[in-house]
Amino acid sequence: MDLTRTEVARRTRGNAARLGLLAVPVAFFAVFFAYPVAAIVARGLKADGAWRLGRIGEVLAQSDVRHVLWFTTWQALVSTALTLLVALPGAYVFARLDFPGKQVLRAVVTVPFVLPTVVVGTAFLALVGRGGLLDELWGVRLDTTVWAILLAHVFFNYAVVVRTVGGLWAQLDPRQEEAARMLGTSPLKAWRRVTLPALAPAVAAAALMVFLFTFTSFGVVQILGGPTFSTLEVEIYRQTSEIFDLSTAAVLTLIQFVAVGAILALHAWTVRRRETALRLVDASVTARRPRGAGQWALLGGALVTVLVLLLLPLAVLVQRSVGAAGFGYYRALTRNDGGVFLVPPIEAIGNSLSYAVAATLIAVVIGALAAVALTRRDAGRFVRGFDALLMLPLGVSAVTVGFGFLIALDEPPLDLRSSWILVPLAQALVGVPFVVRTMLPVLRAVDVRLREAAAVLGASPWRVWREVDLPMVRRALLVAAGFAFAVSLGEFGATVFIARPDRPTLPVAVARLLGRPGELNYGQAMALSTILMVVCAVALLVLEKLRTDRTGEF
Repeated sequence: MDLTRTEVARRTRGNAARLGLLAVPVAFFAVFFAYPVAAIVARGLKADGAWRLGRIGEVLAQSDVRHVLWFTTWQALVSTALTLLVALPGAYVFARLDFPGKQVLRAVVTVPFVLPTVVVGTAFLALVGRGGLLDELWGVRLDTTVWAILLAHVFFNYAVVVRTVGGLWAQLDPRQEEAARMLGTSPLKAWRRVTLPALAPAVAAAALMVFLFTFTSFGVVQILGGPTFSTLEVEIYRQTSEIFDLSTAAVLTLIQFVAVGAILALHAWTVRRRETALRLVDASVTARRPRGAGQWALLGGALVTVLVLLLLPLAVLVQRSVGAAGFGYYRALTRNDGGVFLVPPIEAIGNSLSYAVAATLIAVVIGALAAVALTRRDAGRFVRGFDALLMLPLGVSAVTVGFGFLIALDEPPLDLRSSWILVPLAQALVGVPFVVRTMLPVLRAVDVRLREAAAVLGASPWRVWREVDLPMVRRALLVAAGFAFAVSLGEFGATVFIARPDRPTLPVAVARLLGRPGELNYGQAMALSTILMVVCAVALLVLEKLRTDRTGEF
């Protein structure tokens, strides 16, 4: 009986400590996410102290709003289908084939995913826009067409499918498919009946994530869509910053919030199936050298795809940043023309790096506390619910969050409108989900008996974490910090509202330069985009160096 009471007391203390850890992330998201979003929605849907819920029907009745909803949905569906079609062969190549340079190519494939959407849009503008490579060679322009948007979305999300599906594919026991083939089943039929059902949860999870990213697309559509195409995110920005119609923006925000919530619920369900329905093997023993014409053709096709779809736009971006002027565009970044910026554009580099470092520190602290609190799978409903809510900043309008910061955080005790910390706080909101998703699988993989043994010997919860969890999760923590740094560096939707004119970030500087006519402004935008791409690529290569099989997937 005494042992039972001791066990109950120990578990009670553990649950209390877990809730205590969760208090800081809950407070952070309540103050810097829920409150600003609620403030801007309330500002748009309330008049004279009364709610104008009828405004929802009025906005939905507008033909241009329905057109935006339709375009947002169908372009996300087509982008998702195209990404799966192009990336699934690549997932097979990275999962099942072993070839020289595989690790480097894996890092190259992931570069587009961590690039800011502004850089992606700029790269495709250099490839398919006016004066771009296709225009110079064949007189073909695809900017302001839906094809430019779709191709940019495939470019951006290719790594999501390769990492998510390929990560699971590499751990599936190949002997099951081989057994089916030994019984006389054709290779295609064996794959369709054995491997595909096992991959279905991962394919569904990847498809939902791609749909989420394309449904909420902002920077790509803003740059490539022009005045013709507009997603919900772009329309929220237009209604907020150009037309100043907060009621319409609030309704669109609610629509996007509901849609994103449904997508995340589906994603959580597919991830749970992925975690519990399969028996996996060591991924290091499933990859083999290509055998037969079919496997060599798949490897060649994957290499061509990486070269044409992923590397060509980036190469054109670099070439346009140099152009006929040599490094003149880069030298021009050191001068202040008094037009676009209050400071020389080159200062955006230091601003972005300092903001990203601060945002990374915030995201790592908040995300690590949340991951530790969420470690136990048998946590209560509140804890599981908060686990799902952590993903919302990836889907809820960053434009709404940024403008909500200006509205909600402008009076004591949170008068932060003129403070530099606003930008890192907004960037950290996007970084926290990456920290949690990187650290949580590793923490859950730690043998619970190690923690229990340390607790029985009298170690406090903090000492258990320091002595047991931290040595095992240290590498995952570094990977999480790298992801948080990369996504913070490229955050644009919220930062465009709250970055001060004398302290622009790189994505904001690129967007402002592209918004002004003139060859010099265009060349400087290409130069800044190239610098931002290089910084993100270096961060990713460091991540790949630190990557383990447990921490390397999205």
